[in-house]
Amino acid sequence: MINPMSLEGSTIVVTGAAQGIGQATAELAYGLGASVVLIDMNADALHAVAQAYDPARVLVVAGSVADSAFVHSALEQGAARFGALHGLVNSAGIIRPAMIEKMTDDQWKQVIDVNLTGSYYCVQAFGRVAIAQVKSGLDAPRSIVNISSDAGRMGTIGQINYSAAKSGLFGISMSAAREWSKYNIRSNTICFGVVETAMTETVRGEKFREALLARIPMGRWSSVEEAARPICFFLSQASSYITGQVISADGGGYMSS
Repeated sequence: MINPMSLEGSTIVVTGAAQGIGQATAELAYGLGASVVLIDMNADALHAVAQAYDPARVLVVAGSVADSAFVHSALEQGAARFGALHGLVNSAGIIRPAMIEKMTDDQWKQVIDVNLTGSYYCVQAFGRVAIAQVKSGLDAPRSIVNISSDAGRMGTIGQINYSAAKSGLFGISMSAAREWSKYNIRSNTICFGVVETAMTETVRGEKFREALLARIPMGRWSSVEEAARPICFFLSQASSYITGQVISADGGGYMSS
């Protein structure tokens, strides 16, 4: 029986791969048979994570996704190393919290640069490599997964920069889906609620815990391992006829008709 979730023989690029959702996604994709290109700003953490992988199936590239030249170079390195790229997971992200009236220009720009513009750079670079491969005869299903947040659907207090960036990913995903379906490139967005990562330590703390949990029908946070599963679903052929979609994997925290 064919496993539709198998990623055997594919190459997956994961940003923010040194920790949290990115690290868990890379581990699961690798476990499902993929070779992985790991991208993160934290070079030491990235190399430490890579120690668990077969050197023949991993490429580490340290740098900032907010740097267009770096991003394009990193993806070209991945294609040169493994022969083709089949999936991209845009998981790199930062937060710079502040109330709207107190937010500085730098706080706004830093989050937009990494979470939104950085994701755009990665999508653009992945598309350029993939389209060139298709035109050269290396046709294969390919998938982009942009990691967003329910904050992008509903807004959030103290993070207008983050909410704006995460909303922007919807447009990036849908535009890529419309433009690139003819190249067999799918593009989708997953919105998470509260996942157990370093980034969410404050909101999971005593001050906010009970109020947030009360808004989640399943009554708990998501683990990073749990978050990695729907991402790998979208990378795999189990989702072969799904593109341009935005879903929430948040324990029911956001529901729409």
